[in-house]
Amino acid sequence: MRDTVERVLADLIAHLDVDFAHLRRIDREWKATVLVAEWPRRSAPDPDPLSVVYFDQAYSPFHAVENVSEPMITCADSYFGQQVTSAVVPLMRDGESIGVLSFVKHGDWVWSQQEVGVLRVIASLLVELQRRVDAETRAEYLSTHDKLTGLPNEHALLDFMGRRLRSSRPGPVAVLCVSLDGLKLINHHRGRQAGDQVLCNAAGRLEEQLEDDDMVARIGGDQFVIVPKKAMDPYTAELLACRIQQVLTGRTILDDGTTSCGVSVGVAVGVLGEDAADVLRQADLALRAAKTQDGNGVAVYTDTICMRFELEDDIALNLRSAVSDDSLVLHYQPEVDLRTGRVLAVEALVRWQHPTRGLLLPDTFIGVAEASNLADELGDWVIRAACAQLSDWHRRGLASDVVLRINTSPMQLINPNFVDRVARALQLHGIAGDSVCLEITENVAVQDLNRTDLTLRALKSLGVQIALDDFGTGYNTLTHLQALPVDIVKIDRSFVKYLDDNPHNRAIVESIITLARDFELAVVGEGVETTAAAHTLLTLGCHRAQGFLIARPLPAEEVETHLNTMRIRLDLDEPPMLGRPRAHRYR
Repeated sequence: MRDTVERVLADLIAHLDVDFAHLRRIDREWKATVLVAEWPRRSAPDPDPLSVVYFDQAYSPFHAVENVSEPMITCADSYFGQQVTSAVVPLMRDGESIGVLSFVKHGDWVWSQQEVGVLRVIASLLVELQRRVDAETRAEYLSTHDKLTGLPNEHALLDFMGRRLRSSRPGPVAVLCVSLDGLKLINHHRGRQAGDQVLCNAAGRLEEQLEDDDMVARIGGDQFVIVPKKAMDPYTAELLACRIQQVLTGRTILDDGTTSCGVSVGVAVGVLGEDAADVLRQADLALRAAKTQDGNGVAVYTDTICMRFELEDDIALNLRSAVSDDSLVLHYQPEVDLRTGRVLAVEALVRWQHPTRGLLLPDTFIGVAEASNLADELGDWVIRAACAQLSDWHRRGLASDVVLRINTSPMQLINPNFVDRVARALQLHGIAGDSVCLEITENVAVQDLNRTDLTLRALKSLGVQIALDDFGTGYNTLTHLQALPVDIVKIDRSFVKYLDDNPHNRAIVESIITLARDFELAVVGEGVETTAAAHTLLTLGCHRAQGFLIARPLPAEEVETHLNTMRIRLDLDEPPMLGRPRAHRYR
């Protein structure tokens, strides 16, 4: 603005035939007058004593203009005995002077009313110019700063990061994404005003901990980003992250008490020339990793983290369409009688034929389905597809005495329409209820024991069997068997896998088998991978089993080979292995 105003002052000096002109701003907060522009420019020392002049400063030459509201003409003797005439025109806005436009001429000079009027008009134009500058400055500030905390926002952050990554200053450049874990809970229980206090307190603590040239920004919600100005390697950045975490986990004083939040920090380090958005994304991925274990962690970005979350994001974006576009498939794992090899049941296991990643196992996408509220829809698809397959087998004279086992998600159990959906699937495909066994995990069953009990009893009224899967990994096992209408318990594979090699596992399995017998329940050993484990199950009185030693999960057309003969040849003649069992080749 100074150069433009100087050109205006030069034109006015030539037009009015005066010797000197200047424009000064009045700063009410500082109680001072600040030089904006002058013409001609003085040869002033550095610092210029006239750049900022406080009104209470002794012998202040500008004290008279603090409250001036009308044009003021003064005459005074100069240092050389020559008269100096000054004209001061206030810049009035909203009834208050925001600055003064001054002209100086050596010698006696009389200002005409017309000249004073012209100066008033010019002063008004300068006021409007200042109003526009203030509005643009305010708009620019709002576009680059967070309204609540006053910190720079994401736009300003990326601009800073871009300049830092392109600068000649040494690298690497560290970026820390900081999240206040539990802020949503505070907003919910204490009110949004309390949450805002926590955010402002955190912003103040961060500014206190960082150096003046460091960038700290709030990019929305509960998240802050820190970019230290100096170079920082991953180890040093992680140490800073731990220090920031300690600083922010302190208690915050609110209007109605105190509170505290956990803090998670993700760290990424960019090299000079790297794209700012890419480095920020890496820090955000590291933050996701830090929050994985219930939050309050610190994680540094690695390629492994990148691949993990790229897979999760890919699954989250495409899983919903997979349910309806025939890219989901079912494989079936047989369950046999270890004494005869007779096929007793097949367990339907969902797979996803991903267009670019190949065949994905359920462990890859079930967690994402549950997190994105797709587990219910996915589970319904499995029931419909499995019942359709069993109906097809029955039509072709296969699997007449084989039970179809289907895993059930927690979301399905709490859905009030779940039992009706199962009933419709059975009716649609003409399947008897006792041909189907729904499997629920022990931990899921106890999340809402009363509701689970009502759902299971309604399913039992359809003739459907109920299996308690992953048995032995939960708590109050005896209580669950007493409370829930189950038909079968499936011993968790973690106990069966090293059954012959671990006395503790053997004792647990033996207890489960005895418990099931006492409750007149069938018992199945899962995860049988060695002949030693199979022999031990037989010795303990468990005859039903499934696992890679018997057969791996197979597509429908391949499992039909076993359904045709209703037998799977088992080579269990070799004695139990000594030491740790060897993993099966199909694992």
